[in-house]
Amino acid sequence: MLLHSGGIELTDAGLRGVFLSYASQDAQAAELIGESLRAAGIEVWFDRSELRGGDVWDQKIRQQIRDCALFLPVISANTAARGEGYFRVEWALAEQRAQRMARNRTFIVPVCVDGTPEGGADVPEAFTRVQWTRVPGGKVPAQFPARIGALLESHGSATDAAVAYPATARASSAAALSAFVAPPSGPSAPGPPAAHGTRSTLRLLIGAVTLVIVVAIVMYYASQWYSPSRHERRRTDDQPATGTASIPEKSVAVLPFTDLSEKHDQEYFSDGLTEELIDALTKVANLRVPARTSSFSFKGKAVTIGEIARALGVTHVLEGSVRKSGERLRITAQLVRADNGYHLWSETYDRDARDIFAVQDDITRAVTGQLRTTLLGTEASVPQQSTSAAAYTLYLQARHLVTGDTRESLLQAATLYHQALNLDPNYAPAWVGLARCLGRQVAQGIGADAAGPTQGWYAAQNAELVAAANRAIALNPDMPDAYVALATAHMQFDLNWTAAADELAKARALDPNNAETLEIHGHLSAATGQPGEAVDSFRRAVQLDPLNLLYRKYLGRALHYARRPAESAEELRRAIALDAQFPGLHYELGRALLMSRDAAAASAEFQAEPAESSGWRLLGLPLGYHVAGDTARAKAALADLIAHSQGAEFQVAEAVAFFGDRDGAFDWLEKARTNHDPGVVWVRHDALLESIARDPRFAVYLKRLGMPPDRDD
Repeated sequence: MLLHSGGIELTDAGLRGVFLSYASQDAQAAELIGESLRAAGIEVWFDRSELRGGDVWDQKIRQQIRDCALFLPVISANTAARGEGYFRVEWALAEQRAQRMARNRTFIVPVCVDGTPEGGADVPEAFTRVQWTRVPGGKVPAQFPARIGALLESHGSATDAAVAYPATARASSAAALSAFVAPPSGPSAPGPPAAHGTRSTLRLLIGAVTLVIVVAIVMYYASQWYSPSRHERRRTDDQPATGTASIPEKSVAVLPFTDLSEKHDQEYFSDGLTEELIDALTKVANLRVPARTSSFSFKGKAVTIGEIARALGVTHVLEGSVRKSGERLRITAQLVRADNGYHLWSETYDRDARDIFAVQDDITRAVTGQLRTTLLGTEASVPQQSTSAAAYTLYLQARHLVTGDTRESLLQAATLYHQALNLDPNYAPAWVGLARCLGRQVAQGIGADAAGPTQGWYAAQNAELVAAANRAIALNPDMPDAYVALATAHMQFDLNWTAAADELAKARALDPNNAETLEIHGHLSAATGQPGEAVDSFRRAVQLDPLNLLYRKYLGRALHYARRPAESAEELRRAIALDAQFPGLHYELGRALLMSRDAAAASAEFQAEPAESSGWRLLGLPLGYHVAGDTARAKAALADLIAHSQGAEFQVAEAVAFFGDRDGAFDWLEKARTNHDPGVVWVRHDALLESIARDPRFAVYLKRLGMPPDRDD
């Protein structure tokens, strides 16, 4: 027996009824949803007057969930925050019933009334297998009741895809994509597929699904941005909401796809899919896509879609999940407009990896037609495939480890890259990954023995890095990251600024929106006497990857090197507000404050550097104690820095020069050059080296580094 909102008893509940489950804090939104469904003639269990508790009431609830045709859980930040509540009993009962149903039966239709992302919603597993409907505040669009009614009418044959707003958009996108992804049907589609050898099904799967999702997004944007009727409307009534005028309409952030596998052991795969999507979407002309670091900064955090969009400066957010069970893989993806929470497009892909080759061919043909539009800045294609599934798995795992950027993770990543290349020596992405991993090891002196990095170690690491990058280019000359790796090697090891500039020009020609390319270009500009251009490059990198605190730190540094200390301090304080524990931010702020002659504030910032980032704290404490007039502590801190100088010779030279020891400063600068300390790229316009900048030996030193004259002092 089922009750609708007026309390009328129904005898055909199993055929007509909808059960609306909600937390008490969401009662108002649930009422609006219930009223909209009831107005469409749909019977809804929703009556707060009946919620009095007790065994009889509890049994009635359980009976209604057993009898209802559809179960609509109302999801929000309120439900996510409540670890206990009767609504969780209802959810568990619905999940149990769903487990007894056929796969093509629609039963659970999640409705989210705010911007709570799926990854932070704390819902039963069955809720994550289907797409969600987002109705902010319970304000239900007209299509929603109609879609629920359609599901009820086709109750016996509904598909396992969940309802998503708007229904027309979902239907059109599903129809457009069905030709790409639908398995063969009819008499020509017999039995199970044949076995296929050792080709990389994982790589093909990611490539195929990436292209499907990218095409769907491009199709959506094409319909929105190039529709004459839309442009006519915008001429008369396009008034941006307060605070959103600076956010481009053509912008989307790709959030890390959530690993919902039972063992939670597919994170490297879901992260790999996310990165492929980011890479593909950055090639869409005039589409702003924040880079990986910014998008991944929200991983595992309970923040709303709106908060994410505001932080990243985007209008749309793409989110999704990956679930692997045996040889079956389910990938969900959904495009959400952040200012109102509405789903603009959503889709679920159920795939058997053995079928992916036919799917890939279909997608490639379909995408080729779409690429003829002006939306794509470069031709998209199916990424280069590995001939080994095992090699690609190792590659994904290695790439995942590199993001940790610790000694252990980088060393393990290099091992996995080598294992992947042993299986497939012609896999270009693995060569690029190895080159980038080695670059990070060189920058941090990681991989050397306990005595620290030596000239021989640097030479060997650099030779392997260059060989790996060149091998990747020989296999695929259209990979910008390979040229970035070569540019980094030229800067860090052989100080060949011209060669570095040439490699960066190739990378920028292939992908002008690559934030890492801009970061390296910022370092190169600083080294070659172009402080203004360095600021511009780092600022552009921050715009592309706004939550990348490393880029923000370098922007702050470039600003005070360009003699703009007030701007530098402002930028660094913004970064500290995002994460006060990020290594080096307080140190850089202290240096900006030194330039502003605020010795007390500078000293406080040097001492505020977290103990966990001991390297930066070691660099800052001698400076802080020195400007504070604490001579004894300053000398002790300098001695401590010198005792730990391996890989930080340039920073010792800065401190020694600041203390007034000119001869000692030049000795340490020479050690920095011969030991390939990457800090030497910042030797020009360095306020800490001001005491030696007019010494004739300094000009000789710059010449020894091969640095050209300043070009935009």
